[in-house]
Amino acid sequence: MISNNKLRMISGAFTGILLLLQLPTSGYAATAVNTSTELNEFVSAKWAPSDFLTSSNGKSAVQANELVQLLNEAADAAGYDQDIINKLGSTEIKRENAAILLDQIIDVPFSEDISFLDVKDSTYQPSIEVIATSGIMKGISSSRYGFGQKLTYSEAAIVAYRLYQYLQPFSPIEASITSIQDALKSGRLNSEELVELYLDRIGKYDDNGPKLNSIITINEGAIELARKLDEERKKQGARGPLHGIPVILKDNFDTMDMPTTGGSLALKDSIPSDDAYQVKKLKEAGAIILAKANLHEFAFGYTTSSSLGGQTLNPYNLERVPGGSSGGTGAAIAANFATVGMGSDTGGSIRVPSSFNSLVGIRPTIGLSSRDGIMPLALTQDTGGPIARTVADAVAVLDATVGYDPNDETTASGIGHFPDSYSDYLDVDGLHGARIGIVREVFGTDQEINAVMDNTIDELKQSGATLIDNVAIPNFAEINNFESLSNWEFKFQFNDYLETLGANRPYDTLSDIISTGMFDTSIAKQLKDRNAKETMDDEAYKDIILFRTKLAQQAVLKMMADYDLDALIFPTSAEQIVEIGGNQTIGNGFKLSSFTGYPTVTVPAGFTSDNMPVGMDFFGRPFSEPTLIKLAYSYEQNTHHRQAPKLTP
Repeated sequence: MISNNKLRMISGAFTGILLLLQLPTSGYAATAVNTSTELNEFVSAKWAPSDFLTSSNGKSAVQANELVQLLNEAADAAGYDQDIINKLGSTEIKRENAAILLDQIIDVPFSEDISFLDVKDSTYQPSIEVIATSGIMKGISSSRYGFGQKLTYSEAAIVAYRLYQYLQPFSPIEASITSIQDALKSGRLNSEELVELYLDRIGKYDDNGPKLNSIITINEGAIELARKLDEERKKQGARGPLHGIPVILKDNFDTMDMPTTGGSLALKDSIPSDDAYQVKKLKEAGAIILAKANLHEFAFGYTTSSSLGGQTLNPYNLERVPGGSSGGTGAAIAANFATVGMGSDTGGSIRVPSSFNSLVGIRPTIGLSSRDGIMPLALTQDTGGPIARTVADAVAVLDATVGYDPNDETTASGIGHFPDSYSDYLDVDGLHGARIGIVREVFGTDQEINAVMDNTIDELKQSGATLIDNVAIPNFAEINNFESLSNWEFKFQFNDYLETLGANRPYDTLSDIISTGMFDTSIAKQLKDRNAKETMDDEAYKDIILFRTKLAQQAVLKMMADYDLDALIFPTSAEQIVEIGGNQTIGNGFKLSSFTGYPTVTVPAGFTSDNMPVGMDFFGRPFSEPTLIKLAYSYEQNTHHRQAPKLTP
């Protein structure tokens, strides 16, 4: 093994040469730091010959037989059983010849059409495109491959290290959309294999082991769909970032090929006639609906227990709740059962499970994303959105699911507010110069939660934000006195939803479901009380619609204008995560978004002393998703609070 001193000599001597090899996942923006790191990894690898690279031979041309031997050692160490055959003898090898050698064992599904200006001999073009697409050896710039240049020992070491990494089995643990797409593009992975990896994890950790109980239904057609998407990729490349990406849906999103149950035994065989709008958009983007997740039955609460799915457990502590009502999605994504998930939110149902599972959740502005085909709780407050492990992944899903839908008239207000891509706002320096208000009146009194928030405030300041403390929401006490609209709207809107299921619907009305008794006894009173409402043509209901919404919206906009704020922050839940069977409350912060219809992005903020996740909300003006995404991404990238649960390794 090469000593540390010798390693530093080699690293320093060949930094310039290493720039000739572009990084596999970052286009042409390679840096000496990254390539130097790869060189360090090579000389530290157990399989790397200790005498291959020395401080004196790094700039010298490597011979074909030496390169082939090194590449085969890397492949053997990675468990690959096919050898590269040397047909070039012991001559000094050029970059184009190295591409042909590597092409013997590299198979990308759809090679990029790369036109390097210096490749004059078309014989080499196919192999160069394959190897450049794989990321193992790109060009020396965006326009030149380095055709005719000899490959040096240092470059050969980097190529061998990348080949070893390429041939390693892909791990889905904490894998992002970008890392998965890189693997799919390079040929290291296909979508069928990815689906099988996730299904294996569901079998290992949801059905067995800790038995999280987060999944209600597996999509039996997922593997076949993955095969078709793999074939499509081979023929014409990927549709976009979600091509071949597995998604888990909260089981209140309509799917025409799977039951949509709301977690209720009464609806266990209810299959809608078409997909929810957002599901349709996901499928059009090439996403694979892998499974439907458990939820608090009919989205009534924060603990995620249902008559059909049972009690979902928190993957960070099996004695705690996962949040709700999208707790099945939250637990599943935290445990890496799929790449991303979807939830719905009326009074915190995306935000709370995101907070309780160290995840990112986006509750979009009402009008940005269609609710058509999402089982309603209270449409005045309902919305659907992504739950993911990173801001970038949540943004990729948001990009795919926003838009005008004539079946949801609120989306007409979104016209003019859909950017080309929300990914354009993923700015690591996005907190610099931002003005953020701290809403102390919704923090509550829990010392653990507040200690995490105090640390978060310091982190925001260190990242360049200006924090304005203890900003007050005008008339907040009055706003808080208004009751939930789900008490009024659920019965009538749920009956309308049942009608959309068509002639084969299992029930005509909520009364029919109640008469069966096929629901969790814990929600019996809520169901009956809401079913007792005779009309929405009631002054009490109209007062909520008119006065609560107006008061809340005007209060938020005035306060943000008075202090010239870009966003507000507060803990997603002012209360800690309760044990199974406990009564979960979350404080009043959720009302700012639910009562106004304005957007919130929830991000991991840290952990309590007993290692339970804590989330923070970035809340803003209507259609301010670009600003909130910029702030949330910057905070995430400067802190990295997300940690995977140890119970599902």
